[in-house]
Amino acid sequence: MEPIALSNNEQTAVNPKGYLFSNRDLLRLFLPLTVEQGLEFLVGIISSVMVAFVGEAAVSGVSLVESVMALLISLFAALATGGAVIAGQYLGSKQRREARESAQQMFWFVSIISIVIMIAVYAAKSFILFNLFGQISDEVRRNADTYLVFVSLSIPFLAAYNAGAAIFRTTGNAIISMKIALLMNFINVAGSAMLLYGFHMGTEGVAIATLISRIIAAAIILVVVVNPDYSLHIQRSLKHKFDWRMIKQILSIGIPYGLENSLFFIGRIIVLSLVSTLGTAAITANAIGGSLAVFEVLPGVAINLGFTAIIARCVGAGDYEQAKYYTKKIMAIVYASQLVFISLILALLPLIMKVYGLSEATAELTRQLAWWHGVIAIILWPFAYTLPVTFRAAGDAKYPMAIGIMAMFLCRVVLAYLLGAHFHMGVFGTWIAMFSDWGFRFILFTYRYFNGKWMRYRVI
Repeated sequence: MEPIALSNNEQTAVNPKGYLFSNRDLLRLFLPLTVEQGLEFLVGIISSVMVAFVGEAAVSGVSLVESVMALLISLFAALATGGAVIAGQYLGSKQRREARESAQQMFWFVSIISIVIMIAVYAAKSFILFNLFGQISDEVRRNADTYLVFVSLSIPFLAAYNAGAAIFRTTGNAIISMKIALLMNFINVAGSAMLLYGFHMGTEGVAIATLISRIIAAAIILVVVVNPDYSLHIQRSLKHKFDWRMIKQILSIGIPYGLENSLFFIGRIIVLSLVSTLGTAAITANAIGGSLAVFEVLPGVAINLGFTAIIARCVGAGDYEQAKYYTKKIMAIVYASQLVFISLILALLPLIMKVYGLSEATAELTRQLAWWHGVIAIILWPFAYTLPVTFRAAGDAKYPMAIGIMAMFLCRVVLAYLLGAHFHMGVFGTWIAMFSDWGFRFILFTYRYFNGKWMRYRVI
Protein backbone atom coordinates (compact mmCIF):
# COMPACT_ATOMS: atom_id res chain seq x y z
CA MET A 1 0.00 0.00 0.00
CA GLU A 2 1.85 3.09 -1.26
CA PRO A 3 1.62 6.63 0.10
CA ILE A 4 -1.07 8.77 -1.48
CA ALA A 5 -0.07 11.00 -4.38
CA LEU A 6 3.56 9.89 -4.21
CA SER A 7 4.53 8.96 -7.75
CA ASN A 8 4.56 11.25 -10.78
CA ASN A 9 1.83 9.17 -12.39
CA GLU A 10 -0.41 9.61 -9.37
CA GLN A 11 0.22 13.35 -9.37
CA THR A 12 -0.72 13.64 -13.03
CA ALA A 13 -3.86 11.55 -12.65
CA VAL A 14 -5.17 13.13 -9.49
CA ASN A 15 -3.62 16.61 -9.60
CA PRO A 16 -3.48 17.99 -13.14
CA LYS A 17 -1.70 21.13 -11.93
CA GLY A 18 1.13 19.06 -10.45
CA TYR A 19 0.24 19.54 -6.80
CA LEU A 20 1.44 16.80 -4.47
CA PHE A 21 -1.94 16.50 -2.71
CA SER A 22 -5.43 16.80 -4.16
CA ASN A 23 -8.47 17.95 -2.19
CA ARG A 24 -9.44 14.29 -1.89
CA ASP A 25 -6.03 13.49 -0.42
CA LEU A 26 -6.46 16.23 2.16
CA LEU A 27 -9.94 15.00 3.07
CA ARG A 28 -8.69 11.41 3.44
CA LEU A 29 -5.99 12.66 5.78
CA PHE A 30 -7.78 15.32 7.84
CA LEU A 31 -11.20 13.74 8.33
CA PRO A 32 -9.94 10.56 10.07
CA LEU A 33 -7.56 12.66 12.17
CA THR A 34 -10.43 14.90 13.26
CA VAL A 35 -12.53 11.88 14.16
CA GLU A 36 -9.61 10.32 16.04
CA GLN A 37 -8.80 13.46 18.00
CA GLY A 38 -12.48 14.12 18.61
CA LEU A 39 -12.88 10.67 20.11
CA GLU A 40 -9.86 11.19 22.34
CA PHE A 41 -11.10 14.48 23.71
CA LEU A 42 -14.72 13.33 23.91
CA VAL A 43 -13.62 10.38 26.02
CA GLY A 44 -11.75 12.84 28.22
CA ILE A 45 -14.93 14.81 28.78
CA ILE A 46 -17.05 11.69 29.29
CA SER A 47 -14.50 10.41 31.80
CA SER A 48 -14.58 13.69 33.71
CA VAL A 49 -18.40 13.52 33.76
CA MET A 50 -18.18 9.98 35.11
CA VAL A 51 -15.64 11.01 37.73
CA ALA A 52 -17.94 13.88 38.69
CA PHE A 53 -20.30 11.12 39.87
CA VAL A 54 -17.71 10.44 42.59
CA GLY A 55 -17.39 14.14 43.48
CA GLU A 56 -15.69 17.42 42.56
CA ALA A 57 -12.57 16.38 44.51
CA ALA A 58 -12.20 13.42 42.15
CA VAL A 59 -12.56 15.68 39.10
CA SER A 60 -9.89 17.98 40.52
CA GLY A 61 -7.51 15.12 41.31
CA VAL A 62 -7.82 13.58 37.86
CA SER A 63 -7.38 16.94 36.11
CA LEU A 64 -4.19 17.66 38.09
CA VAL A 65 -2.66 14.31 37.10
CA GLU A 66 -3.73 14.73 33.47
CA SER A 67 -1.84 18.02 33.34
CA VAL A 68 1.35 16.16 34.29
CA MET A 69 0.60 13.33 31.87
CA ALA A 70 0.16 15.86 29.07
CA LEU A 71 3.64 17.21 29.83
CA LEU A 72 5.24 13.76 29.77
CA ILE A 73 3.35 12.54 26.72
CA SER A 74 4.41 15.67 24.83
CA LEU A 75 8.03 14.54 25.04
CA PHE A 76 7.63 11.40 22.96
CA ALA A 77 4.96 13.05 20.82
CA ALA A 78 7.62 15.59 19.82
CA LEU A 79 10.03 12.79 18.97
CA ALA A 80 7.33 11.14 16.85
CA THR A 81 6.86 14.44 15.06
CA GLY A 82 10.60 14.62 14.42
CA GLY A 83 10.49 11.15 12.91
CA ALA A 84 7.50 12.08 10.77
CA VAL A 85 9.30 15.15 9.43
CA ILE A 86 12.41 13.16 8.51
CA ALA A 87 10.44 10.32 6.92
CA GLY A 88 8.24 12.81 5.08
CA GLN A 89 11.22 14.68 3.64
CA TYR A 90 12.78 11.41 2.53
CA LEU A 91 9.50 10.42 0.84
CA GLY A 92 9.33 13.82 -0.86
CA SER A 93 12.82 13.30 -2.27
CA LYS A 94 11.90 9.73 -3.41
CA GLN A 95 14.27 8.04 -0.94
CA ARG A 96 11.88 5.34 0.26
CA ARG A 97 14.45 3.06 1.90
CA GLU A 98 15.73 5.93 4.03
CA ALA A 99 12.13 6.88 4.87
CA ARG A 100 11.44 3.36 6.16
CA GLU A 101 14.66 3.34 8.16
CA SER A 102 13.90 6.71 9.78
CA ALA A 103 10.42 5.45 10.75
CA GLN A 104 11.98 2.39 12.40
CA GLN A 105 14.56 4.47 14.26
CA MET A 106 11.84 6.78 15.54
CA PHE A 107 9.60 3.93 16.74
CA TRP A 108 12.34 2.26 18.77
CA PHE A 109 13.70 5.51 20.19
CA VAL A 110 10.26 6.73 21.28
CA SER A 111 9.46 3.37 22.88
CA ILE A 112 12.64 3.36 24.97
CA ILE A 113 12.26 7.00 26.02
CA SER A 114 8.68 6.34 27.13
CA ILE A 115 9.82 3.56 29.48
CA VAL A 116 12.38 5.93 31.00
CA ILE A 117 9.64 8.53 31.48
CA MET A 118 7.37 5.99 33.19
CA ILE A 119 10.09 5.05 35.66
CA ALA A 120 10.81 8.72 36.34
CA VAL A 121 7.15 9.38 37.14
CA TYR A 122 7.05 6.65 39.77
CA ALA A 123 10.33 7.88 41.27
CA ALA A 124 8.98 11.43 41.52
CA LYS A 125 5.45 10.51 42.68
CA SER A 126 5.76 12.05 46.14
CA PHE A 127 7.21 15.27 44.73
CA ILE A 128 4.38 15.51 42.20
CA LEU A 129 1.65 14.99 44.78
CA PHE A 130 3.01 17.07 47.66
CA ASN A 131 5.09 19.78 45.97
CA LEU A 132 4.16 20.22 42.33
CA PHE A 133 0.40 20.40 42.89
CA GLY A 134 0.73 23.02 45.62
CA GLN A 135 -1.81 23.43 48.38
CA ILE A 136 -4.62 20.97 47.67
CA SER A 137 -7.00 19.19 50.01
CA ASP A 138 -6.24 15.69 51.28
CA GLU A 139 -9.25 14.35 49.39
CA VAL A 140 -8.05 15.80 46.08
CA ARG A 141 -4.55 14.42 46.74
CA ARG A 142 -5.89 10.92 47.46
CA ASN A 143 -7.78 10.88 44.16
CA ALA A 144 -4.75 12.20 42.30
CA ASP A 145 -2.52 9.52 43.88
CA THR A 146 -4.87 6.71 42.86
CA TYR A 147 -5.18 7.95 39.29
CA LEU A 148 -1.42 8.54 38.91
CA VAL A 149 -0.47 5.01 39.99
CA PHE A 150 -2.50 3.31 37.26
CA VAL A 151 -2.25 5.80 34.40
CA SER A 152 1.54 6.06 34.62
CA LEU A 153 1.74 2.38 33.61
CA SER A 154 0.07 3.26 30.30
CA ILE A 155 2.78 5.70 29.16
CA PRO A 156 4.85 3.19 27.08
CA PHE A 157 1.74 1.76 25.45
CA LEU A 158 0.42 5.21 24.52
CA ALA A 159 3.88 6.09 23.19
CA ALA A 160 3.91 3.02 20.94
CA TYR A 161 0.44 3.84 19.63
CA ASN A 162 1.39 7.46 18.89
CA ALA A 163 4.64 6.44 17.17
CA GLY A 164 2.81 3.96 14.96
CA ALA A 165 0.09 6.48 14.17
CA ALA A 166 2.75 9.05 13.18
CA ILE A 167 4.25 6.55 10.75
CA PHE A 168 0.94 6.04 8.96
CA ARG A 169 0.10 9.76 8.95
CA THR A 170 3.37 10.40 7.13
CA THR A 171 2.06 8.43 4.14
CA GLY A 172 -1.36 10.09 4.31
CA ASN A 173 -2.96 6.98 5.82
CA ALA A 174 -4.84 8.20 8.89
CA ILE A 175 -7.67 5.68 8.63
CA ILE A 176 -5.71 2.93 10.41
CA SER A 177 -5.03 4.96 13.55
CA MET A 178 -8.64 6.22 13.49
CA LYS A 179 -10.02 2.66 13.54
CA ILE A 180 -7.72 1.69 16.39
CA ALA A 181 -8.71 4.87 18.25
CA LEU A 182 -12.38 3.92 17.85
CA LEU A 183 -11.75 0.60 19.57
CA MET A 184 -9.46 2.09 22.22
CA ASN A 185 -11.94 4.77 23.22
CA PHE A 186 -14.90 2.37 23.20
CA ILE A 187 -13.01 0.11 25.62
CA ASN A 188 -12.10 3.13 27.74
CA VAL A 189 -15.66 4.44 28.05
CA ALA A 190 -17.32 1.04 28.46
CA GLY A 191 -14.72 -0.08 30.98
CA SER A 192 -14.99 3.15 32.98
CA ALA A 193 -18.78 2.90 33.09
CA MET A 194 -18.68 -0.73 34.21
CA LEU A 195 -16.06 -0.15 36.91
CA LEU A 196 -17.56 3.11 38.16
CA TYR A 197 -21.26 2.35 38.15
CA GLY A 198 -21.20 -1.45 38.27
CA PHE A 199 -18.36 -2.10 40.72
CA HIS A 200 -18.34 1.35 42.43
CA MET A 201 -14.55 1.60 42.15
CA GLY A 202 -14.31 5.40 41.97
CA THR A 203 -11.28 7.13 40.46
CA GLU A 204 -9.35 3.87 40.10
CA GLY A 205 -12.07 2.53 37.79
CA VAL A 206 -11.44 5.26 35.21
CA ALA A 207 -7.66 4.79 35.53
CA ILE A 208 -7.80 1.01 35.04
CA ALA A 209 -10.05 1.33 31.99
CA THR A 210 -7.63 3.88 30.49
CA LEU A 211 -4.67 1.55 31.07
CA ILE A 212 -6.38 -1.48 29.49
CA SER A 213 -7.54 0.48 26.43
CA ARG A 214 -4.03 1.80 25.75
CA ILE A 215 -2.46 -1.65 26.10
CA ILE A 216 -4.86 -3.04 23.50
CA ALA A 217 -4.31 -0.09 21.12
CA ALA A 218 -0.53 -0.49 21.34
CA ALA A 219 -0.76 -4.24 20.65
CA ILE A 220 -2.92 -3.72 17.56
CA ILE A 221 -0.85 -0.94 16.02
CA LEU A 222 2.33 -2.97 16.61
CA VAL A 223 0.83 -5.84 14.62
CA VAL A 224 -0.10 -3.46 11.80
CA VAL A 225 3.11 -1.42 11.68
CA VAL A 226 5.27 -4.51 11.03
CA ASN A 227 3.20 -5.41 7.95
CA PRO A 228 5.54 -5.15 4.93
CA ASP A 229 2.58 -4.36 2.65
CA TYR A 230 2.71 -0.76 3.90
CA SER A 231 5.28 1.56 2.37
CA LEU A 232 6.49 2.67 5.80
CA HIS A 233 6.85 -0.19 8.27
CA ILE A 234 9.24 -1.48 10.88
CA GLN A 235 11.02 -4.83 10.88
CA ARG A 236 9.43 -7.76 12.68
CA SER A 237 12.34 -8.27 15.05
CA LEU A 238 13.31 -7.47 18.62
CA LYS A 239 16.88 -6.82 17.46
CA HIS A 240 17.62 -3.23 16.64
CA LYS A 241 20.72 -1.16 15.96
CA PHE A 242 20.41 2.58 16.31
CA ASP A 243 21.55 4.71 13.38
CA TRP A 244 22.80 7.75 15.26
CA ARG A 245 22.96 9.88 12.13
CA MET A 246 19.21 9.46 11.67
CA ILE A 247 18.58 9.80 15.40
CA LYS A 248 20.41 13.13 15.22
CA GLN A 249 18.15 14.19 12.34
CA ILE A 250 15.07 13.20 14.31
CA LEU A 251 16.33 14.99 17.40
CA SER A 252 17.03 18.16 15.40
CA ILE A 253 13.25 18.51 15.21
CA GLY A 254 12.22 16.49 18.25
CA ILE A 255 14.41 18.22 20.85
CA PRO A 256 13.37 21.82 20.07
CA TYR A 257 9.72 20.78 19.73
CA GLY A 258 9.92 18.61 22.84
CA LEU A 259 11.58 21.40 24.82
CA GLU A 260 8.94 23.84 23.62
CA ASN A 261 6.14 21.45 24.58
CA SER A 262 7.70 20.56 27.90
CA LEU A 263 8.19 24.15 28.98
CA PHE A 264 4.72 24.94 27.69
CA PHE A 265 3.21 22.30 29.96
CA ILE A 266 5.51 23.26 32.82
CA GLY A 267 4.18 26.79 32.45
CA ARG A 268 0.63 25.43 32.50
CA ILE A 269 1.41 23.45 35.66
CA ILE A 270 2.86 26.58 37.28
CA VAL A 271 -0.35 28.41 36.44
CA LEU A 272 -2.35 25.41 37.65
CA SER A 273 -0.58 25.62 41.00
CA LEU A 274 -1.96 29.16 41.24
CA VAL A 275 -5.44 27.98 40.26
CA SER A 276 -5.24 25.21 42.87
CA THR A 277 -5.06 27.88 45.60
CA LEU A 278 -8.31 29.47 44.42
CA GLY A 279 -10.57 26.69 45.69
CA THR A 280 -12.27 23.58 44.34
CA ALA A 281 -14.77 25.60 42.27
CA ALA A 282 -11.94 27.36 40.40
CA ILE A 283 -10.05 24.09 39.84
CA THR A 284 -13.17 22.37 38.54
CA ALA A 285 -14.21 25.26 36.28
CA ASN A 286 -10.67 25.46 34.92
CA ALA A 287 -10.62 21.69 34.25
CA ILE A 288 -14.02 21.53 32.54
CA GLY A 289 -13.46 24.81 30.72
CA GLY A 290 -10.16 23.39 29.51
CA SER A 291 -11.89 20.29 28.17
CA LEU A 292 -14.41 22.41 26.29
CA ALA A 293 -11.61 24.65 25.01
CA VAL A 294 -9.86 21.63 23.53
CA PHE A 295 -13.03 20.74 21.63
CA GLU A 296 -13.28 24.30 20.34
CA VAL A 297 -9.87 24.02 18.67
CA LEU A 298 -10.18 20.31 17.86
CA PRO A 299 -10.04 20.69 14.04
CA GLY A 300 -6.83 22.68 14.27
CA VAL A 301 -5.19 20.18 16.61
CA ALA A 302 -6.14 17.30 14.29
CA ILE A 303 -5.19 19.04 11.07
CA ASN A 304 -1.81 20.06 12.48
CA LEU A 305 -0.89 16.36 12.80
CA GLY A 306 -1.41 15.74 9.08
CA PHE A 307 -0.13 19.16 8.07
CA THR A 308 3.36 18.18 9.25
CA ALA A 309 3.53 15.35 6.71
CA ILE A 310 2.30 17.57 3.87
CA ILE A 311 4.89 20.30 4.37
CA ALA A 312 7.67 17.75 4.97
CA ARG A 313 6.90 16.10 1.64
CA CYS A 314 6.92 19.47 -0.15
CA VAL A 315 10.25 20.44 1.43
CA GLY A 316 11.73 17.02 0.69
CA ALA A 317 10.80 17.56 -2.95
CA GLY A 318 12.47 20.99 -2.81
CA ASP A 319 9.17 22.67 -3.73
CA TYR A 320 8.71 25.60 -1.35
CA GLU A 321 6.06 27.19 -3.55
CA GLN A 322 3.83 24.20 -2.87
CA ALA A 323 4.71 24.46 0.82
CA LYS A 324 3.42 28.05 0.79
CA TYR A 325 0.37 27.05 -1.24
CA TYR A 326 -0.63 24.34 1.25
CA THR A 327 0.12 26.56 4.22
CA LYS A 328 -2.39 29.15 3.01
CA LYS A 329 -4.94 26.54 2.00
CA ILE A 330 -4.80 24.58 5.23
CA MET A 331 -4.85 27.74 7.36
CA ALA A 332 -8.13 28.61 5.64
CA ILE A 333 -9.46 25.11 6.33
CA VAL A 334 -8.54 25.43 10.02
CA TYR A 335 -10.30 28.79 10.33
CA ALA A 336 -13.47 27.51 8.67
CA SER A 337 -13.64 24.23 10.59
CA GLN A 338 -12.94 25.82 13.97
CA LEU A 339 -15.65 28.39 13.41
CA VAL A 340 -18.11 25.51 13.00
CA PHE A 341 -16.87 23.66 16.09
CA ILE A 342 -16.78 26.73 18.32
CA SER A 343 -20.28 27.75 17.29
CA LEU A 344 -21.53 24.24 18.05
CA ILE A 345 -19.90 24.08 21.49
CA LEU A 346 -21.25 27.46 22.51
CA ALA A 347 -24.74 26.56 21.28
CA LEU A 348 -24.67 23.34 23.34
CA LEU A 349 -23.16 24.98 26.42
CA PRO A 350 -26.41 25.14 28.48
CA LEU A 351 -26.97 21.41 27.95
CA ILE A 352 -23.34 20.60 28.74
CA MET A 353 -23.56 22.46 32.05
CA LYS A 354 -26.61 20.41 33.03
CA VAL A 355 -24.83 17.15 32.21
CA TYR A 356 -21.95 18.01 34.53
CA GLY A 357 -24.34 18.82 37.40
CA LEU A 358 -22.10 21.58 38.75
CA SER A 359 -22.90 24.10 41.44
CA GLU A 360 -24.28 27.41 40.16
CA ALA A 361 -21.06 29.33 40.83
CA THR A 362 -18.86 26.72 39.14
CA ALA A 363 -21.18 26.46 36.12
CA GLU A 364 -21.24 30.24 35.61
CA LEU A 365 -17.46 30.49 35.76
CA THR A 366 -17.13 27.60 33.29
CA ARG A 367 -19.54 29.29 30.86
CA GLN A 368 -17.53 32.51 31.03
CA LEU A 369 -14.26 30.73 30.26
CA ALA A 370 -15.75 28.76 27.33
CA TRP A 371 -17.23 31.87 25.68
CA TRP A 372 -14.09 33.96 25.95
CA HIS A 373 -11.91 31.13 24.72
CA GLY A 374 -14.17 30.50 21.73
CA VAL A 375 -14.25 34.11 20.57
CA ILE A 376 -10.50 34.70 20.92
CA ALA A 377 -9.59 31.32 19.38
CA ILE A 378 -11.48 32.16 16.18
CA ILE A 379 -9.17 35.14 15.71
CA LEU A 380 -5.74 34.09 16.98
CA TRP A 381 -5.36 30.32 17.40
CA PRO A 382 -4.54 29.22 13.81
CA PHE A 383 -1.71 31.74 13.45
CA ALA A 384 -0.40 30.83 16.91
CA TYR A 385 -0.43 27.05 16.48
CA THR A 386 -0.99 25.98 12.86
CA LEU A 387 1.40 28.37 11.11
CA PRO A 388 4.50 27.21 13.09
CA VAL A 389 3.84 23.65 11.85
CA THR A 390 5.17 24.84 8.50
CA PHE A 391 8.42 25.96 10.12
CA ARG A 392 9.00 22.69 12.00
CA ALA A 393 8.16 20.50 9.01
CA ALA A 394 10.68 22.46 6.94
CA GLY A 395 13.37 21.97 9.60
CA ASP A 396 13.10 25.43 11.18
CA ALA A 397 12.29 24.06 14.65
CA LYS A 398 14.37 26.37 16.84
CA TYR A 399 12.48 29.55 15.98
CA PRO A 400 9.00 28.35 17.07
CA MET A 401 10.69 26.85 20.15
CA ALA A 402 12.19 30.20 21.13
CA ILE A 403 8.98 32.12 20.51
CA GLY A 404 6.87 29.49 22.27
CA ILE A 405 9.05 29.57 25.39
CA MET A 406 9.09 33.37 25.48
CA ALA A 407 5.32 33.55 25.02
CA MET A 408 4.71 31.00 27.74
CA PHE A 409 6.79 32.57 30.47
CA LEU A 410 6.57 36.27 29.61
CA CYS A 411 2.87 36.25 28.83
CA ARG A 412 1.09 33.25 30.27
CA VAL A 413 2.97 32.72 33.54
CA VAL A 414 3.90 36.26 34.53
CA LEU A 415 0.55 37.74 33.53
CA ALA A 416 -1.34 34.87 35.17
CA TYR A 417 0.14 35.72 38.55
CA LEU A 418 -0.15 39.44 37.93
CA LEU A 419 -3.80 39.33 36.88
CA GLY A 420 -4.97 36.28 38.81
CA ALA A 421 -3.26 36.97 42.15
CA HIS A 422 -2.14 40.61 42.30
CA PHE A 423 -5.24 42.10 40.66
CA HIS A 424 -7.51 39.42 42.18
CA MET A 425 -9.07 38.40 38.85
CA GLY A 426 -8.91 34.74 39.84
CA VAL A 427 -8.97 31.94 37.28
CA PHE A 428 -10.31 34.29 34.59
CA GLY A 429 -7.11 36.33 34.88
CA THR A 430 -5.05 33.22 34.05
CA TRP A 431 -7.08 32.75 30.86
CA ILE A 432 -6.54 36.37 29.81
CA ALA A 433 -2.82 35.67 30.19
CA MET A 434 -3.25 32.71 27.83
CA PHE A 435 -4.91 34.92 25.22
CA SER A 436 -1.99 37.37 25.40
CA ASP A 437 0.32 34.39 24.75
CA TRP A 438 -1.60 33.69 21.53
CA GLY A 439 -1.34 37.32 20.44
CA PHE A 440 2.42 37.29 20.97
CA ARG A 441 2.79 34.17 18.82
CA PHE A 442 0.42 35.57 16.18
CA ILE A 443 2.62 38.60 15.57
CA LEU A 444 6.02 36.89 15.51
CA PHE A 445 5.02 33.79 13.57
CA THR A 446 3.31 35.90 10.91
CA TYR A 447 6.48 37.97 10.57
CA ARG A 448 8.61 34.82 10.25
CA TYR A 449 6.40 33.37 7.55
CA PHE A 450 6.45 36.45 5.34
CA ASN A 451 10.18 37.16 5.69
CA GLY A 452 10.79 33.68 4.24
CA LYS A 453 13.67 32.60 6.48
CA TRP A 454 11.96 29.26 7.20
CA MET A 455 12.52 28.31 3.52
CA ARG A 456 16.28 28.16 4.07
CA TYR A 457 15.92 24.99 6.13
CA ARG A 458 15.90 21.30 5.19
CA VAL A 459 16.91 18.43 7.46
CA ILE A 460 17.94 15.65 5.06
